[in-house]
Amino acid sequence: MDIKEIQSLIKFVAKSGASEVKLEMEDIKITIRTGSEPSESTSYVQQIPMQHNPMMQQVPVASEPTAPAVEIAAKADASEDDKYITIKSPIIGTFYRKPSPDKPVFTEVGSVINKGDVLCVIEAMKLFNDIESEVSGKIVKVLVDDSSPVEFDQPLFLVDPS
Repeated sequence: MDIKEIQSLIKFVAKSGASEVKLEMEDIKITIRTGSEPSESTSYVQQIPMQHNPMMQQVPVASEPTAPAVEIAAKADASEDDKYITIKSPIIGTFYRKPSPDKPVFTEVGSVINKGDVLCVIEAMKLFNDIESEVSGKIVKVLVDDSSPVEFDQPLFLVDPS
């Protein structure tokens, strides 16, 4: 049973005036409640037969860090980074710090750059696009790892303009 059939069934039940309809098939169990009851709800339950596999073991999942601690750290970094200019990606693609694997990187942390200097290359659809600096200054931080995907407007470098 696909979603269209389920939607048709819901419409049919709503028009019929029935308050509850239960449908059970081999692998699907659907209960539709409508109308006269105070809490109107529709629930879908799909039961998939599970095969017993003795080789599978349950692995405990590590809990993620709490959000407030992450927010405090992000705010502290943001206040330090406010004095810097962020160079962002103008396109979606793969970020490369070198023009080719056997060449040195375009720029390092601490390098002084001028307006128009090539900072990196972003590959998009087999085309390699040079990303040039729009500001002069000193590279403070490289925010993206080499050969990693980048999104449009994603920060790439922090530059100290002073």
